[in-house]
Amino acid sequence: MAAAAVALGVAALLAIPLGPHSDSRTAVGSVVIDLTPGPVKEWAIQTFATNDKLFLSVSVLVVIAVLAMVAAQFEDRKVGSIALGLAGVLGGAAVLSRTGAHLVDVVPSLVGAAAGIAVLRLLVSDRVGSPSPEPDSDTATDTATDPGRRRSLAALGFLAAGTLAGVIGTVLGRAASSVAGDRSAYTPPAPKVPGPPVPPDVQPAGVDLPPFITPNTDFYRIDTALSVPQVQRQDWRLRIHGMVDREVTFRFDELAQFEAIDKVVTLTCVSNPVGGNLISNATWTGYRVRDLLARAGVHADADMVLSKSVDGFTAGTPVEALTDNRDALLAVAMNGDPLPTEHGYPARLVVPGLYGYVSATKWLVDLELTRFDRAQAYWTKLGWSAHGPIKTESRIDVPRAGSGVPMGTTTFGGVAWAQHRGIRAVEVRIDDGPWRPATLGAAYSNDTWRLWSYTWQADQPGRHTITVRATDNTGAVQTSDVAGAVPDGATGWHSVPFTVA
Repeated sequence: MAAAAVALGVAALLAIPLGPHSDSRTAVGSVVIDLTPGPVKEWAIQTFATNDKLFLSVSVLVVIAVLAMVAAQFEDRKVGSIALGLAGVLGGAAVLSRTGAHLVDVVPSLVGAAAGIAVLRLLVSDRVGSPSPEPDSDTATDTATDPGRRRSLAALGFLAAGTLAGVIGTVLGRAASSVAGDRSAYTPPAPKVPGPPVPPDVQPAGVDLPPFITPNTDFYRIDTALSVPQVQRQDWRLRIHGMVDREVTFRFDELAQFEAIDKVVTLTCVSNPVGGNLISNATWTGYRVRDLLARAGVHADADMVLSKSVDGFTAGTPVEALTDNRDALLAVAMNGDPLPTEHGYPARLVVPGLYGYVSATKWLVDLELTRFDRAQAYWTKLGWSAHGPIKTESRIDVPRAGSGVPMGTTTFGGVAWAQHRGIRAVEVRIDDGPWRPATLGAAYSNDTWRLWSYTWQADQPGRHTITVRATDNTGAVQTSDVAGAVPDGATGWHSVPFTVA
């Protein structure tokens, strides 16, 4: 463990001047994400939700520690040293596999492995365990003369030093590459025609529901980036190519030639389970994607736009969804502030009506016009469907599962959504009783969720269950058929048990 800690710590320190591309820990974690089968990824998202990356990071460190301890038991045959050397080579290979990496970026991995081997060889040598000669001392078993204790103290010292180096390297490395200053210096464009104001009655009274507009800090985050990409505005480029009349590339400051608009859009993750919270609503500021595509001239037979993130993630979006009147955005601001880095700064896609895995590419740098029968995006290669329209769904927020409700009049509530179709009605059922209409908050647009409430007279003590279903503006009623997230989103009615006391 001490040798592995030193290897990781030295690598982290050496990665500071080279930048995030040389971070072998992030590279290895990213390779693990890429190689993990789709069902396992879905299990991780369903189990850990927005903490999936923390779980992966901790798991990688635990696996490294366990492998290091096992290999070191056979260091008399140099197995531990070989394992550390192999880890350095594999770490370097992982670094080179990432988008934007260069050959020099493998240096921290290789030097870190060499440092780890040196520490391991020192700790298993007789030099650490041999007692210092003290011919005039009467104490024969103190720290200076106990070989086992000396070796343990040396190992603990190296373990502490390696861990500290890793922490310092991580903190300083992130600070060196951070775009916080660039982001704070950016003033988002002011739309010529601001979006309609949010009416106060979108929020039902008398029940504690999520706010209609989700604060940036509370907005859900699901993506494949183990380390948040850091892109300066001056370095950002958007290339549009493929099945177009002419290839074009936009710099960030060139976006100002297009009309900026505000649009309130609810985003939903395809991994959101029935009743889940992987859904949020925000006011996005940006530029119509169709205006940018028009500069390139889209071929009539192109039916997909393959968008790419700076870290290599891809999403396939129907051309129609990016060019019709839903006003898909190249978003540069979120709720009036520059995009948070974890949500795509400096620019990302926001496409109403489609799950994020086919539409919401963050840290966007590339749009390739192509066809669905010629290209596959990241998640579609793993078994998800190609188009990903959002399904009509609803959720109960009050009461919480297993909570107690006092006798008398009580108010329940939640949210419903059917992006790009809108919600017409929400119905609630208590136990096996009849469906009753819920009271809807005001509808802002077909591209946002809608909050609902339901007042109920709790006059029967004991356990009860509340169930909800929604109807969208096409007249389609939310299905009761239960299905998992794969391949195109979970379905079923959300039910919550509660107790009247």
